This record gives sequence, C-alpha cells and structure tokens, in this order.
Amino acid sequence: MRVYILSRNPSLYSTKRLVEAGKAKNWDIRVIDFLKCSIEIMKGELKINYQGVELPVPDAIIPRIGASRTFYGTAMVRHFEMMDVFTVTGSLAIKRSRDKLRSLQILSKNGVDMPKTVFASNMSSSKDVIALSGGAPLVLKILEGTQGVGVVLVDSEKAAKSVLDAFYGMDVNLLVQEYIEEAGGADIRAFIVDGQVVGAMKRQGAEGDFRSNLHQGGSAVAHKLTRKEKSTALAAAKAMGLGVCGVDMIPSKRGPLVMEVNSSPGLEGIETSTKLDIAGEIMNYIERNVTPNEPIKRKIKKDRIGA
Repeated sequence: MRVYILSRNPSLYSTKRLVEAGKAKNWDIRVIDFLKCSIEIMKGELKINYQGVELPVPDAIIPRIGASRTFYGTAMVRHFEMMDVFTVTGSLAIKRSRDKLRSLQILSKNGVDMPKTVFASNMSSSKDVIALSGGAPLVLKILEGTQGVGVVLVDSEKAAKSVLDAFYGMDVNLLVQEYIEEAGGADIRAFIVDGQVVGAMKRQGAEGDFRSNLHQGGSAVAHKLTRKEKSTALAAAKAMGLGVCGVDMIPSKRGPLVMEVNSSPGLEGIETSTKLDIAGEIMNYIERNVTPNEPIKRKIKKDRIGA
C-alpha cells in the first residue's frame, strides 16, 4: 500500500505517529509537503509533480492541511480525488469545516444542536446584534481564528458593544454566540474515524480562561461519552461529510452543543490522554476501503447538502 501524508512538517507529533502506524503495516509511507506540489491538467490526463518530479499515484492520501493553507491544500486533495485516489478527508469537506459560519449552517440544517449564533455585517447595529444573541455575557469569534485565537468573552453589554464596534470598524467578520456558563471552561472532543467514535477526551481551560484549547494552556483527560454525546458527535461528522474529524462539544443544560468540527484534528492530545492508537485506527480505515493497485472500493460519498 502506498500512502502519502500531506503535511508541511514531518516532525509534528501527528505526522510522525501516522508514519509509524503505516510502517507498522509494512506500507510505503511518504510525507509530502503539499506546498511543493504542482499539478498538470491536460485533456483526459491529470498529474501531480513534487519538487519538479512526477509523483507516482498513491493508493491513498491523508491530508493534514493547515488552516492558513486551505485553498492550496484542498486544490491538491481535489486533484488526487480526480485521479481516483482514496482520501480519508475529502476536499469539499475540508473547505466546509474551515468556514465556521458555513459549518454551523450545515449542522443546523441537519438538526445538530449548538449555541445560538448571530452573524451580521458592520452595517448592522451592535445593539441589535447583542439583543439577537440573547444579551451578555457573549462569546465573539473571528471567522478566520484557529486553536482558540480570536475568541473573546465579553461579560457585559457595554463591553460587547465596544468590542463589536472595534471589530466592525476594522471590517472583521465575527460570529456572536451565547455563552454557556455551566460548561465551566470545559469541552469534549470526540475523535471520529469512518463513522465510529475511536476516542474522546475532556479538555479544561487554564485557570481564568474559558477557552479549553490545549494550545492555550488547557489540560485533557480521557472521557467516556454519554449516549447523547456520542450520537451528537456522529451526527455532526456525518453532516459535514468527514471520514476523520474531531467534534468539539460543550456540555449544557439542554445537552451537548457542537462548537466546531475539525477536519485536521491533532493526535497528540487524544492519544496522550486516552492511551489509544488513533493513528492506527486511521490506517485501518484506509485498509478497509482500499485494495492496493486497484480502483478504490468506495468512491467519495456524494454530499447530501450542496453547501
């Protein structure tokens, strides 16, 4: 089995673990910096070159596309898809997941619960946006932010108006969400592979920080999902069309609420906290769906929503 891991940094924990898991199966594993790829498009012929040399067509790819390189990265993934290469994460699903607003629209359409969210342009009144969101305290999220960066908690309507006016003045796109106080700065990440939960962890924000992201100093422990948490996570992954993803939920009085569906979730936090071989589960996913040197058994599923 020939598998390419599309990653810009072979020394990252996630990339190294995927290489280890593939080699454990005696597969031909190669880390490819997708920014060093170029594509050729001709009538009835598609090729990908790597550093000027044509790449042999692999059996499967594992995209590890950073948020800042979504456009170029998904173009490479799409090209592999056109060449009938199996990908654990589809190009369209990656693009959908990277757009926070689009993601929430898709989740809502599929009946997945989430915090109430308001999106408006800088032509809207800050006072109206705050009222529509249910009033302070509120969480403000920059659409392009990742790993907890660009997320602000405002605890009064005066503060909310000041921050909204400031961001709107800079023409920054924002989501305004209700604050779930009972979550206490904690969230739950369920790791999904091929329609199954293969691990879950509970993350707790650093003292004084409502954000639970591990990149912001949070901590994580293994977590046993409730039936509702499991069904919510699986519904979110299915709605987004992601074969591999991390579904982030926060507990609330009305049940688990989905905050985000991550199409390139890191492996370090989930493997360290659960002691599970998540990288191996991803390789098993490939093995179930690909016969080496033959067309893939299962094509990319058609999206149920044209969004």
